[in-house]
Amino acid sequence: MSTVLAFPDAEKAAAWAGGTDRREALDDPAEWTGFSRPVVGRDGWWESYLSITGMYCAACSLTVEQALCELPGVSGVQVNGATATARLLWQAGVSRPSAWLDSLQRAGYEALPAGDVLAAAPRLQAQRVLFWRWLVAGFCMMQVMMYATPAYVAAAGEISPDMQALLRWASWVLTLPVIVFSCMPFFSSAWRDLRHRRIGMDVPVALGILIAFGASSAATFDPVSRWGAEVWYDSVTMFVFFLLSGRLLEQRLRDRTAGSLEALMRRLPASVERQGADGRFERVAVRRLLAGDLIRVLPGDVIPADGQVTDGESRVDEALLTGESTPLLRAAGSAVIAGSHNLSGMLLLRVGSAGPDTQYAAMVALMEQASVQKPGMAQIADRIASPFLLGVLLASAVAVVWWWPVDPAHAISVAVAILIVTCPCALSLATPAATLAAAGALARRGVMVRRLQAFEACAAVDTVVFDKTGTLTDDRMKVVRVFAPAGVDSTVMGMLAAALARQSLHPLSRAIADSYAAGEVLVTEVEEVAGRGVRGRVCLADGGAPRILFLGSAAFCGFPDAARQSGGPQVHLADAQQWLASFELDEGLRPDAADAARALFAQGCQVELLSGDQQGAVTRLGARAGIEHCFGGHSPQDKLTHVRRLQQAGLHVLMVGDGMNDGPVLACADVSIAIGQAVPLAQAKSDFVVLGGQLSAVPALLALARRTRRVVRQNLAWAALYNAVCIPLAVTGLMPPWLAGLGMAGSSLLVVLNSARLSRARTGE
Repeated sequence: MSTVLAFPDAEKAAAWAGGTDRREALDDPAEWTGFSRPVVGRDGWWESYLSITGMYCAACSLTVEQALCELPGVSGVQVNGATATARLLWQAGVSRPSAWLDSLQRAGYEALPAGDVLAAAPRLQAQRVLFWRWLVAGFCMMQVMMYATPAYVAAAGEISPDMQALLRWASWVLTLPVIVFSCMPFFSSAWRDLRHRRIGMDVPVALGILIAFGASSAATFDPVSRWGAEVWYDSVTMFVFFLLSGRLLEQRLRDRTAGSLEALMRRLPASVERQGADGRFERVAVRRLLAGDLIRVLPGDVIPADGQVTDGESRVDEALLTGESTPLLRAAGSAVIAGSHNLSGMLLLRVGSAGPDTQYAAMVALMEQASVQKPGMAQIADRIASPFLLGVLLASAVAVVWWWPVDPAHAISVAVAILIVTCPCALSLATPAATLAAAGALARRGVMVRRLQAFEACAAVDTVVFDKTGTLTDDRMKVVRVFAPAGVDSTVMGMLAAALARQSLHPLSRAIADSYAAGEVLVTEVEEVAGRGVRGRVCLADGGAPRILFLGSAAFCGFPDAARQSGGPQVHLADAQQWLASFELDEGLRPDAADAARALFAQGCQVELLSGDQQGAVTRLGARAGIEHCFGGHSPQDKLTHVRRLQQAGLHVLMVGDGMNDGPVLACADVSIAIGQAVPLAQAKSDFVVLGGQLSAVPALLALARRTRRVVRQNLAWAALYNAVCIPLAVTGLMPPWLAGLGMAGSSLLVVLNSARLSRARTGE
């Protein structure tokens, strides 16, 4: 599925950009495919994604969900505040995309189809406006601090009343742009929350700013009143500057954290050169490609569809899709996948699948599903945020009542400090910031996260169970052992056997041919006996004497005693006089299987091999991979029973599989991983998908999940410690408003910076 919403003509695109018919245009079913896909098994139902603007806190997520859930034909909504993305399940004919945007606008938000290329424009505009708000707040803060310094350092009576009034008026004038311009995000968000009868994180912040500025203004306008003793212009401007600094950095770090996810989702080009009926190439929209089209991909371009190279040769970078860091050579006959990067030469490709049928579209679908999910701990934080904020407002009111008889000005100062210092931004960011950063690091390795909640379970895994065929093994047989008589060079015999094997299509012959490099061997007079073997006249290119060689079963070669006791198939090589070599074959073990098993052992995990194959074959393969606990002859139900038995014993099980019969056990395990080109059912039941099939990603995933758990706990511990220390100080009047603002902004900033370390995690270790 292409996530780029491309319009069929320029007029409709202009209408969307100008806002004239943009909502009505989305009601056209032809446009749905740009940001939606049909739900499998539910006729008439669609799954769509929206990019929401105007979200600032956890309460915003709840408001967006409520605004969309109340619409007819919408059966489910998931909103992730960290990525500002909403996922909807809706019924065509009952619900309309334009109705969603109307409902969100009434709730105070704007939305665009997720993945729309025009969605970048409002995001960039919002970034620029936030940057200008920050600049205004910073400039005014420095000037106000300069005017406030004499009041802090001068002794009593050193500043005349007229000079003090002048400094206050100058501070009021400089604080006014901060209130009117820089504080608008806090005020608009708080007003939206209050209109919908809820308490969001910006409500106490806005109240604190308005109360401090109002009391300071009263003291400036009427110096002889009870408010004339103190003003807080410096605290207000400093707090706003620190808060905007945190939000600005959080915004940039969040963009960088999700950068790898967005890079994959926006990787396909908008157009490509396609050969027309007259043989000439013309540029067309990627969404118009069909299976069978011939396209031309120039060096530096991204391949827009799955297909096969018909002409040309180039190095292709598939790192973002499969995790393969080395560019791969692709020539005529090679398969290529959408989203890979053509590096060096021009390629002509025959399109095999395009649009929603590509592997790239499946990857994007997985990422979109994961991006709207919330980890369990984040959901808990969202639920406790509103009651906590209500308690903050009550505590502030109680503090005012308590301190008012003593000193009204001090009572206002305490209330402002409480409102500011207790904003639970750090608490709400603790989990989603960390898990999204980890998901971005995994995406760069070629590991797609289907459920963010799985990070929590993955960190607790102590047992890893591998399926055998297609998971630990690849799809080809390989030579694992060679036997030869004394004095016979087994390498030369392998080269001769491979030359003869290339004349046969038998799977075992193909395995021998693939196990040895092609040598300079001439083969003539080839004759194949079905089910027994192949014989031919073989001559080395260096001029050796030609001879008749037999390759096949021991009986076919004429030396039945050459067969050895072994669980795997054997192929023998002989001439008319003697037996020359025997080749034992077995399933090909993935190159990094043994290293992955050792890495899991080093992490303290128990590793098991579970397969429906015969016990002997499973045991042999397990020995090659270094896995001791091997179980063969297991049906899908037996696999399910085995995993449940492990769970009943108190173990946390990670299941790694790839096949159709792995679906039930993948769904049962605490955490599941689908390897490589797993069938759709296996991917649908899994929590993570390793696109390139690298087994080394399994221990890397466990290590990163454990590190993510540590970071989340650090974030939560810091948020709890910050509130435990600062709230009593604010209530007792020992924390001035400026220090409260610094503490609140600093706590959120620390959480974001701590989480951002995960986006730089080296998952290959």
